[in-house]
Amino acid sequence: MTPVTAKPGPRTVYLAEPSALPLAEALVALANSDGGLIVLGVDRDGRPAGEVWEDEAELALHAAASLCRPPVPTQFQSVELPGGRFIGINVPRSLELHSLSDGRVLVRQRDENRPLSGEEIRALSIARPTVDFETETVPGARRDDLNEETIDEYLEKRERHTATGPPSRAQLLYEIGATDREGQPTLIGVLLFGRNPQAFVPQSGVVFVKFPGTEPRGEDGGVGYGRRAELTGPLADIIDRAWAIVFDEMRIGATVNGLEREEVLEYPRQAVREALINAVAHRDYRIAGRRIEIRMYADRLEIISPGGLPGYMTLDNLVDEHFSRNPRLVNGLFQWGYIEELGLGIDQMIEEMVQAGHPPPEFRATPHSFTVVLSNKRERAAPPRWTRSMNERQTRAVNFVRESGSITNREYRQLCPDVSPETLRLDLADLVDRGVLLKIGSKKGTYYILK
Repeated sequence: MTPVTAKPGPRTVYLAEPSALPLAEALVALANSDGGLIVLGVDRDGRPAGEVWEDEAELALHAAASLCRPPVPTQFQSVELPGGRFIGINVPRSLELHSLSDGRVLVRQRDENRPLSGEEIRALSIARPTVDFETETVPGARRDDLNEETIDEYLEKRERHTATGPPSRAQLLYEIGATDREGQPTLIGVLLFGRNPQAFVPQSGVVFVKFPGTEPRGEDGGVGYGRRAELTGPLADIIDRAWAIVFDEMRIGATVNGLEREEVLEYPRQAVREALINAVAHRDYRIAGRRIEIRMYADRLEIISPGGLPGYMTLDNLVDEHFSRNPRLVNGLFQWGYIEELGLGIDQMIEEMVQAGHPPPEFRATPHSFTVVLSNKRERAAPPRWTRSMNERQTRAVNFVRESGSITNREYRQLCPDVSPETLRLDLADLVDRGVLLKIGSKKGTYYILK
């Protein structure tokens, strides 16, 4: 029995009926993305839509498979939802590029199956590895090169995310890709649980450098830096140590709110942590000779990750799309608790920076690297001149955001049930145009925060 979330998402598809074409579309979209689960007999809101029999599901899956090029590997499993037990179809992330018989190539974006353009198909095809690099065994590594205490820590955190514990330690390590059938450590096993991962994967470390000014120079203007540190160990330790060293070097101020003194960090805590986790989770570990670099300047923090944007990702669709170069590694960090919500790291970074009064993060991409730049500039809030020109509905929306942190189109419709959706959409668009709100995401995933 596999418990799943109560709503569809990037890795969960609900189909009320086992129809061949919608099922084929879901198969292709999940296989081309991070894989996931299709649940039959459930509508989009997670409510039972009618019983689906096993033979009916098998016939539909057979018909759907004939529409996929090449066929998508699948496996039936039982699924538990608040409404009962249902038939599920598990779809693993595929190493091949799948299309439908009509030529469409789909990927899973949030809770929808999205067709790709020709250029996106080309980029995704290039990014598809010929082998599953994450689960390749590491030459020279043995089972005793994995740290049992680190595995214990992972298992303790993982049990909070799963309804039932793993059948055995050896079976779980194989299922998550940390070892092969014979127990030999894979790349993921060494990175997550290795006693000394850098002995086998030297590029998996992190380098921190702090410069006194705004250029990569020492105090005298020549070559040099204020502090340099090399971080090694399993990835969870690297994330924690990287955050600790950045926090140690951050300037800390204070504001007085009423009678209480509040600490103000140079950079928002969660934005820095998300940037660090993203770099570790999504770098290209096939690129040898270069490590993740954290560069701290007087006016900004730069986190440089080896490897360009994967698959069909571009700077224009970073917020809306999600594609994992290392899906097993990402899932491992998610189960460990380092990633709170899959696919929302960029959104959270933007929101944390803007809410703290900083400019949004700057993202830079080259064919061989991806950089996140956080500015420590803080915009002082001037008395808002737009408040007098807002209508009553917009005032209610802004007050809602102040209390709740954000607002969606649905929440705005609930605030103003007697107003047409188009009028409310124009209200929010007007607030964005005037710089009152900042729009995050797109389509059904859109929400708004104070700018």
